[in-house]
Amino acid sequence: MVASQNSRGFSGWLTSRGGAWLALGAVLLIMTVLFGAFGSATAPAQNAAAPPDSESARAAALLQEFPDADRQSVLVVVTPSGGGELSAADRAEAAGLLALLDEHADAPATGPLVSEDGGAALLVVPITAGDTNGETAELIGELRAELAAQGPAGLELQVTGGPAFGADVAAAFDGANFTLLFVTILIVAILLIATYRSPILWLIPLVAVALADGLAGRLTAAAGAALDLQFDAGIISVLVFGAGTNYALLLISRYREELLATDDHRAALAGAWRATAPAILASNLTVVLALLTLALAVIPGTRGLGISATIGLLVALAVVLFLLPPLLAVCGRRVFWPFVPRPGQARSQGRVWRGVAARVGRRPVASLVGGVALLAVMCAGLIGTSVGLDQVEKFRVPSESAAGLETLSAHFAPGEAQPILVVAEQEAADAVVAAARGVPGVVRAHPAGESADGALTRIMVTSEYAPSSAASLDQIGELRAAVHEVAGADALVGGAVATDVDARAGNQRDLWLIAPLVLLVSFVVLALLLRALVAPLVLLAVNLASALAAIGAGSWLSRVVFGQHALDLQVPLLAFMFLVALGIDYTIFLVHRARAEAERHGTRGGIVEAVAHTGGVITSAGIVLAAVFAALGVLPLVTLGQLGLIVGIGVVVDTLVVRTVIVPALFALVGDRMWWPGTARQSRGESRYELRERATAAR
Repeated sequence: MVASQNSRGFSGWLTSRGGAWLALGAVLLIMTVLFGAFGSATAPAQNAAAPPDSESARAAALLQEFPDADRQSVLVVVTPSGGGELSAADRAEAAGLLALLDEHADAPATGPLVSEDGGAALLVVPITAGDTNGETAELIGELRAELAAQGPAGLELQVTGGPAFGADVAAAFDGANFTLLFVTILIVAILLIATYRSPILWLIPLVAVALADGLAGRLTAAAGAALDLQFDAGIISVLVFGAGTNYALLLISRYREELLATDDHRAALAGAWRATAPAILASNLTVVLALLTLALAVIPGTRGLGISATIGLLVALAVVLFLLPPLLAVCGRRVFWPFVPRPGQARSQGRVWRGVAARVGRRPVASLVGGVALLAVMCAGLIGTSVGLDQVEKFRVPSESAAGLETLSAHFAPGEAQPILVVAEQEAADAVVAAARGVPGVVRAHPAGESADGALTRIMVTSEYAPSSAASLDQIGELRAAVHEVAGADALVGGAVATDVDARAGNQRDLWLIAPLVLLVSFVVLALLLRALVAPLVLLAVNLASALAAIGAGSWLSRVVFGQHALDLQVPLLAFMFLVALGIDYTIFLVHRARAEAERHGTRGGIVEAVAHTGGVITSAGIVLAAVFAALGVLPLVTLGQLGLIVGIGVVVDTLVVRTVIVPALFALVGDRMWWPGTARQSRGESRYELRERATAAR
């Protein structure tokens, strides 16, 4: 009977002696062709922060019509090494640097402009920026090397400004992607070894997922180039490794369970594939559909992440379902050495988890109150949370450009380093300048060039407020209101601070649009999978509370432990989406099993059996996923570090508290009504759970 079952259906063929080799060869051939076809693909390097139709983006497009559109200003801040004021000799030496700076400039360098307090001087070096930060970094590096070698003694020279900042960012990311990949692989390897306690087995899922990550990287790069997508490749890699490893853990855990019931390892593997494929598919579909809602986002990086991450997760799904099973079939039962599962062995698996779930079922109210209280405490971290970091705060790696900006702000108007740019019709330029000068906090406003056809004028506005401070952001609104009133000017306000204003508005709009869609997608998938309405609503409410708790705890830790006063703009939306979608993953793993077990043990007994059988694998999967997301902290970008922290906390709490305590308590309280309007068909007679509970009560 077992042999006939093994030979029946796709899963039987996939794990059969001949079918496994054929499937293995076919999948590897397809992957090889795809690697070759897309191996040279490179994703677009741009990283627009604001929506394409925002005022700052439209101003940036008009600024490209000016003859010196590709020219940017590098700022050299000159201060005495020992502090104090610049002497006449110091100022003369600063002026003497102009000849050296002209060798690297596209137009004559200007300065020195001495601050009112006499403590600093400013030299402005116009350069043509490269197409990427990496190209600009080479020019900035040469300039810094020249100043270090030939700069006068007794003066401290700091190269800063937009191009220098971009160069330092590029330098901070040198080798970062390799570091992330190495750390991710190391984390997954260690956790798989600890999970399987085998020197062999961990290699198989790790190799499969690593191949998926490599192929996903090439396919997403090709899609990015074809569709002009912007996204962070580090997040894609983490998702593929995390989700792929989770799917593999679920499949192999069920495979081990089946091996305890049959001598035929191929039949066991086929049975495990049939039992877990629906949950894996539903889990993947949930996350994929949630990610696809990001296509509606107005922030380019958020929109691009949705499509590229979808590709990565589909690759991970295909590899786990069609490459991993034949690999396991070829290796056979011995791959579990030295703890090879065989029929007749005691089923110790899940004993601890069954005990925990049973205790929760006996005291569901106390368990639920305790779990909810923990989430409430974590949610309290949302109090005092703010969103939005300035340009310097987004990178946790110290740099000369950041230090230079601080020095500049200490001696000059803080807005000097990031002037506001206004584009207006040439005929109304004087009126726009006058309107800008009348805005509170504006230090000066003056024309700074005309477009190639002479129709437009660029106006440079310097603010007395620090860029991206609350006063600076409010000033952009006041400035826009003032220049928009100038008749016939068609004025647009752009620049770094204006882009920040538009980015904040765009991210807020995306959060309020996409968060409800993610919840809706999750509800629909759960309703279809469970054929019920009550259970999806209850589980989604728990998932929402868990996500908010993780964001609260993560934002509190960011403020108190890491000294980051705010979350970056994209963190709330991405963290919410990953927490809800990935949390639904574990819900599906647990409740899909609970639905099946309920037919034999009833709803209350079914959830205990489901926790017993899936508690270990869900915990292992959660720890792997949390650790993989935590690996984002090796990157210098604060956004990714905060995202990794919040998702890591959320996944751990989700696996250890929500799936182990809160969900079983709710199932114990609600009972069979969880499956309304359907029912869980329970076999006649008392279930083993009911008999066990009756015996426990009698004792």
